[in-house]
Amino acid sequence: MLSAPTRVVVTGAAGFIGSHLCERLLSAGHEVVGIDSFSDYYERARKEQNLAGARAHQNFTLEEADLVDGDLKRILHGATVVFHLAGQPGVRPSWGGHFDRYVHDNIVSTQRLLESLRDTPVERLVFASSSSVYGDAEMFPTKETALPRPVSPYGMTKLAAEHLTFVYMRNFGIPATSLRYFTVYGPRQRPDMAFWRFMEALVEEQEIEVFGDGEQTREFTYVSDAVDGTVKAASADVVGQIINLGGGSRVSVNRVLDTLEDISRIKVRRRHLPAAPGDPRHTGASINLAREKLGWEPRVSLREGLAKQWEWFLAMSPKSPKVSRT
Repeated sequence: MLSAPTRVVVTGAAGFIGSHLCERLLSAGHEVVGIDSFSDYYERARKEQNLAGARAHQNFTLEEADLVDGDLKRILHGATVVFHLAGQPGVRPSWGGHFDRYVHDNIVSTQRLLESLRDTPVERLVFASSSSVYGDAEMFPTKETALPRPVSPYGMTKLAAEHLTFVYMRNFGIPATSLRYFTVYGPRQRPDMAFWRFMEALVEEQEIEVFGDGEQTREFTYVSDAVDGTVKAASADVVGQIINLGGGSRVSVNRVLDTLEDISRIKVRRRHLPAAPGDPRHTGASINLAREKLGWEPRVSLREGLAKQWEWFLAMSPKSPKVSRT
C-alpha cells in the first residue's frame, strides 16, 4: 500500500470510480488533487454529488480542467502517484458522430498527460483501462496475455491509450501500470450503465430492456474491490505490467435480474431488444496476476454488492417511497 502521507493526483475524480478512489486515499491520510472536466456525458449535478465526501475533506483540492489543454505541469507538481481514470465511457455511444469525443477524451488527453509527466517525475502512473480491449476473447477466464481484439470504438480508444502509456514508459521512463477493469458496479454508478437502468425501471414500474437473450455473461466487480486493487497497484512491483481486476466469477444478465428481483421484491418485467453492436457476448477475468502481484482478492459477492447499490439507489431516487425497502 502507499506510504502516508503523500501527494496524489486522480484524473476523472468526479466520476463513479474516481470519487470512491479519492475518498479511499483521503481516509488513508494522503493529500489528493482531483482533476475533472465535468463533461456532459451525464449531468454535472450527479458528479457534484459524487464529490461531496471528498470536498468535505481538508486534504482535497479540485482542479476543473480538460487534460488536453489544462495547465497539467502546475497541477502535477509535487505529486508522487497519478491515477489516470479520466475518459469518455460507454460502448454504444462510441459509434457514429461521437467518435471524435472518444479520441479527444481517451487518446489525446492521455497523450497530453504523458507529455506532462515527461518533465514531472512520479513514482507511479496507474492507468484505468477496460476489459473492452479484449472484445470477444477466445478463452475464459481471459488472461492478460490474450490478444486484444476490441469490438467497439470505445474499446479501441482504451487500447490505444494503453499502448501510448507503455510507449512513454519505454521511451521516457514513466513508471506505468495498466489495470483492466471488468464491469464495475456499486453506489454512484453512471446512469447509462446496466444496473442503474435496471433499478430505475423497477422503481418506475417499467419494463427492463435486455439487449439480446440475456444469456450473455459479464464479470461484475464491486467498486470497493476495484478501488482496493487500484490503490495496491500504486506501490506493488508491477511497472510495465497489465493487470485484470475482476469480481471473481462470470454471471449472466438473466441471473443478475433474478437476483435483483429477489433483493427488491419487485417482479422484473423483461423486454428483449436486438443485441447491441460492440457488446461482447462474454467477458471473464483471470485474476491470478492480481492475486500474485497485488495481494488482491475481490471480497464483495454479486448479491451483496447489488443489495448495497439498491439501497443507495432507493436513498437517492425521488420515486423510491413507492418501493418496499424490506
